[in-house]
Amino acid sequence: MHRPRVLTRRRALQGAALGIAAATGLSGCNTAQANSTAMLAHGATGGSLKDSLDPHFPVTIPDIARVRQLYEPLLRYDTQMKVQPGLAESIEHNADGTIWTIRLRQDVTFHNGKSVRATDVEASLERMLDPKNPAPFLSTVAPIANLKSSRVLDERTYQLHLTQPYAILDAMLASYPLGIIPADFDPRNPVGTGPFRADVFVPGQRSVFTRYDDYWDTRATFDALTIIDFTDDAAKVNALLAGQVQSIDNLPGYLSEAVDSQGATALVSQTGAWIPFTMRVDVQPFSDVRVRQAMRLIADRHQMVEQALNGFGRVANDLHSPFDPSYIGEQLPQREQDIDQAKALLRQAGQSDLRIELTTSTAVGAGGVESASLFVQQAAKAGVKVRLRVLDGSIFYGDQYLSWPFAQDFWETRLYLPQVAACGLKGSPYNETHWNDPQFIELVTTANRTMDARRRTMLLQDAQRIEHERGGYIVWAFKNQVDAYSNSVTGLQPARQLPVSDYRFNLVKPVQS
Repeated sequence: MHRPRVLTRRRALQGAALGIAAATGLSGCNTAQANSTAMLAHGATGGSLKDSLDPHFPVTIPDIARVRQLYEPLLRYDTQMKVQPGLAESIEHNADGTIWTIRLRQDVTFHNGKSVRATDVEASLERMLDPKNPAPFLSTVAPIANLKSSRVLDERTYQLHLTQPYAILDAMLASYPLGIIPADFDPRNPVGTGPFRADVFVPGQRSVFTRYDDYWDTRATFDALTIIDFTDDAAKVNALLAGQVQSIDNLPGYLSEAVDSQGATALVSQTGAWIPFTMRVDVQPFSDVRVRQAMRLIADRHQMVEQALNGFGRVANDLHSPFDPSYIGEQLPQREQDIDQAKALLRQAGQSDLRIELTTSTAVGAGGVESASLFVQQAAKAGVKVRLRVLDGSIFYGDQYLSWPFAQDFWETRLYLPQVAACGLKGSPYNETHWNDPQFIELVTTANRTMDARRRTMLLQDAQRIEHERGGYIVWAFKNQVDAYSNSVTGLQPARQLPVSDYRFNLVKPVQS
C-alpha cells in the first residue's frame, strides 16, 4: 500500500466547522466532482486506531465497509436477503448434510492477478475454521469441521467434510465476513477478489482503494474509493453537503429532510438491523431474570422509535432476525411498557432501589445514544436510577468491549442461526450478554443438525420463546437503515443486509451533466 495522496480527513472535517445549521445554506454538491469518475468518497460512522482490514474479523462499521470492497464470500445475499451465487457457482450437500461440495465459477482472479482455485478455498476455510480462533460466523461449524477428510477435487472444486450434519452451511457461507483469500494471504498486503483493492490504510482516519479492472462482476465506474472514519455526525453530514464525500452511512433520521433540500438524498431501507440494550446474565443484578424482565417492561419502545429513530423503524419484541422463516416475534404477545409490573418484579428481586450504569457510544450508530437517553428517563418512572456513560468508540469497542454489564451494541440484518452463532452461544465471539442457557443451546444445536426445514423451524421457534422469556437483550426496534448520498451520483438502492446498498460501491456512477 502507498502513502496518502488523495482527500484527507482533515479536509473533510473542515466542513464540520460550518455546523449543521450553516450547512443548510450551502449550495449543495460540487459540480466538478459530479462529473468526475476519479474518486468516490464515503463517510463511515465510527472507527478507531484498532481499525482492521482483516477479512474475517470486522468489528466496527468502517471495518465492514472496507471488507466489502476487498473480499467476497462463496455465496452472497442480495438486497432482499436471498442467498445467491458468489465466487461459487454452486454449493451442494449430500443427503445428511455432512459433505458440502463447492464449485467455483470460472475466470475469477485475485487482485494480484492469480486465478481463484480450490486450494485457495481450502486455505480460506482452514483459516476461518481454526478451532482456536474461528471466524465469528463459523464458530458453530469449526468444532465439527473435518478438515483432514476434506479435499480438493480439481482446480475449481473443493469438498468440505463435517463430523455431523449442518443444515444451513450455505446460508452461513453467504455471510460477508467469510471472504475467500489466496492461500499465501498476508494481512499486511490484503488481497481479495472484490471490486476494489487496497491502496492506503490509516487506522482511525481513512482508507483508499483503487478499482480492480479485472473484477469478474460489475466493474466499478470510479477509479478509486476513499472511506473516511467519522466519529461525529455533524462532521459527517457537513462533509456530504460540502461535496467532500458522496455518501454517508447512518444519517441521523432527523436530518433526512434537511439533506434532501441541500443537494443530497436520504436512502431509506427497511431492514432487520437492531440496536439492543445488552444485559450480562452472569452478573448482578441482571443474573436475576426478574430484573431482566423489568428492564424490558420499562422500555417504551414506541417512544424510542418515534424520538430516537425519528420514526425510521418499527417496534420489536425482544427477538432478532425478522426475515428468518422461523421468526415468531409477531406471533408472541408484544411486550409493552408496564411500569407497575416492572416495579413489582424489581420488588420481588429485592431491587426496588436499583442503581445501574448504562454504557454506550456514538459508534453504535444513529439512534443509539438517543435511545439510551430515553431509557434513563423511562427507568426513573420505575424508581431505577440509570447513570448514562457515553464513551468514545475506540474505548467502547476497546479492551472492555463485551464485558460491560449494561450497554448497547449494533447488529446488521441476519438470519436467525447465523446471528445466534455470532452472539447467542457460550463460545460465540460476540456473546455480549454472556448468554449460556442449556435448553436454548440444545435446541439450537439440534436445529443446526436438522435437514428437515419444517422440523428445524419448530426447534428455532422454541429457542426464540426461551430468548423472549429470559434472554439478555432488550430488542426494542428494528431500525430502518437511513443513509444519504450526493445527487452527483446514482446507482444506490435500498438493501436489507448492510448500509448504503450493502456497501456495493462498484454500482455507484456519476450523474451525467
